[in-house]
Amino acid sequence: EEAVRRTAVGARLAAAALCLVAFSVLAADRDKGWALDSYNRYKQFRYCVSVNVIGFVYSGFQVYAQAHYMMTEKHIIRRPMGDYLDFAMDQILAYLLISSSSSATARTGDWVSNWGRDPFPDMATGSVAVSFLAFLAFALSALISAYYLFRPSL
Repeated sequence: EEAVRRTAVGARLAAAALCLVAFSVLAADRDKGWALDSYNRYKQFRYCVSVNVIGFVYSGFQVYAQAHYMMTEKHIIRRPMGDYLDFAMDQILAYLLISSSSSATARTGDWVSNWGRDPFPDMATGSVAVSFLAFLAFALSALISAYYLFRPSL
């Protein structure tokens, strides 16, 4: 049980950090390359930034909630409602991350095939790669949330 709890905290920390890096890199991708292009001109990149911001905020709250529980042994959101919320949100954010990362990947590939490589698509590619890693952290969190939701009561 303790190993699962530690893994949950680690997955949440990883998700928060990866979402922060992903949206920071993509948001910094402004006026780059020969075309002086910016992420905010493309809806796929705006979608990716938005989902990563939401993922960062949610993961940050979850890290706080788990730290609060470890210190006080009281949940911020009562159980079993909190278990349902965790499971649903982890699933939703994992889906949104894979969806936004996929659309941003397609946009980056299209940009490179039309205009060639330069700093703008390189930064976008790096951000999307980190966003995919954040998806993996959310997928692990969803598995742990499922464990907490569906484990047999003792």
